[in-house]
Amino acid sequence: MKSALILNAPAWRQMRRDHEARVRPWIEPRLRRMSLQQKHPVDDFLFEYYPNRPAKLLLWHPGLGVVLRGEGCEEYLAITGYRREGDGVMVDPAELPEKRRTFPRWLAGFLMAAANRPAVFGCFGLHEWAMVYRTQETRHSWPLRVSGDELASAVESLGLRCTHYDAFRFFTTEAVPLNKHSLTRETTIDFEQPGCLHANMDLYKWAFKLAPFSSSELVADCFELARDIRTLDMQASPYDLRELGYEPVRVETPEGRAEYESRQRDFSRRAAPLRENLIALCQELIAPGVEVG
Repeated sequence: MKSALILNAPAWRQMRRDHEARVRPWIEPRLRRMSLQQKHPVDDFLFEYYPNRPAKLLLWHPGLGVVLRGEGCEEYLAITGYRREGDGVMVDPAELPEKRRTFPRWLAGFLMAAANRPAVFGCFGLHEWAMVYRTQETRHSWPLRVSGDELASAVESLGLRCTHYDAFRFFTTEAVPLNKHSLTRETTIDFEQPGCLHANMDLYKWAFKLAPFSSSELVADCFELARDIRTLDMQASPYDLRELGYEPVRVETPEGRAEYESRQRDFSRRAAPLRENLIALCQELIAPGVEVG
């Protein structure tokens, strides 16, 4: 095992301040909206679909292999996963509660399956279109920028090729049989692939679920990626969000599809090292001597 990095109070306190400064611009607008009972279809998703409270995102953790020393470090002993290390504290995989020990093993396999599968592009974000296909109901309280007939025509002419069950499960009954794949919760691992916007957005979920063993830097990196992805997700949707400053990516046109795929490929490249870091973290959390297939 490699030697631990030792951080004295001035160093780790500065890192904590830097983290807080980074995430506050994401958190504070959310808290203001909550106090005013206002909704935002892009940014609220990251706090409502992903159950990580703003306070948890703000809380800084150094991650594995780091010893915190100096005044104030003992406050971390109140958090499950930390233990004393000499005159300091650190997170230790041995402190992972027994009931959580199967999770990193499962997650390592899940993420490796996605990482080893070829990236698939060309879905053009039509999952949001499929969620309102042939229905009068919408999932967001914002107007559509296309008519019902235009929406249906785009879905039917372009086809649905969603590979992510947690998007597919919200398709309308009429849209489900139009998808290339028949997805189920049980077969999620068979279809997850690194080109999918939602699979890459979910890296944020996996990062915060591994806290405090995951570093707050990794969690924030994953959040930032998820926030950028969600922006494209809704720009490519049939909703009109120009009032909020989001110009549509008109995937019903060749130009819009080209822009969508270009940005989708960029997100896939950004997600790759984050996925690898999560896999490595899971492997460190698994009991010594256990191989991950």
